Amino acid sequence: MPTGVTVSHTGRIFINFPKWGDEVQFTVAEVRDGQPVAYPDQATNDTDPDDPAAALVSVQSVVVDPANRLWILDTGSPMFQPTQYGGPKLLCVDLETDQALQKILFPQDVALPTSYLNDVRFDLRRGEAGMAFITDSAQQGPNGLVVVDLASGESWRKLHDHISTKAQHLNDFLPFVEGRPFLERKDGQIQQGAGMGSDGIAISADGSRLYYCPLGSRWLYSVSTDALANRALDDTEVSATVRDEGDRGGASDGLESDADGYIYSGNYEHNAILRRNLGLVWGSRPGTRP
Repeated sequence: MPTGVTVSHTGRIFINFPKWGDEVQFTVAEVRDGQPVAYPDQATNDTDPDDPAAALVSVQSVVVDPANRLWILDTGSPMFQPTQYGGPKLLCVDLETDQALQKILFPQDVALPTSYLNDVRFDLRRGEAGMAFITDSAQQGPNGLVVVDLASGESWRKLHDHISTKAQHLNDFLPFVEGRPFLERKDGQIQQGAGMGSDGIAISADGSRLYYCPLGSRWLYSVSTDALANRALDDTEVSATVRDEGDRGGASDGLESDADGYIYSGNYEHNAILRRNLGLVWGSRPGTRP
């Protein structure tokens, strides 16, 4: 099933298919004449089990950046299995030539064996070549945020397992989907079906705040991007900049922002997309009042 979609500045559409159990011939595709076609080519999508860095493994997100390049976020975790070095990575593709420009591999103290790198946003105003910010939504391990210096390829974790990055316990959050509680049974126990942590991610229009939300929560949080970008700050100092942005009126996976300062949130409990206006009020469409 597709989990990500992005559109280039010229209208090209790209999607991705993580390996969650159904047959996946290619994990990234371009939609051409209404049909998905392996992108940038089939060879890039042919996983090498002996060398996970050589090709894509299981992609969760595709994003076109402000410079009209396609960035591919590879979880390296088919079926949510433990990652190996070389599996979790960022791949940049030049949309003019359809050739890979850059491959960034994450060290295992950044993309942990339990990590599930979920979504990514870019701020090209920072540093020599910009920075990427990634959510780790791991269900069976620590959550947090990953920061990447695109010039050097270096990366680091921030807000490692901070409470704002964690899914809420079933006693505090019971998600509803299509009018029914979203639950699953595991090892004889009932638990919420949306038990993953930091998932959705967006950058404020001025670049000062990074917004994020756990999949298993209706809450939105933000943190200073200056704090995330400063490797010298420890997590106590970074967490001091975390802001509780309140209840979004429903839980979601995806977040997005626009140049006018609006924040958009999917809402899997109400089959909707919500927008937060500049007065911090959420509505289902422009002008909607609660």
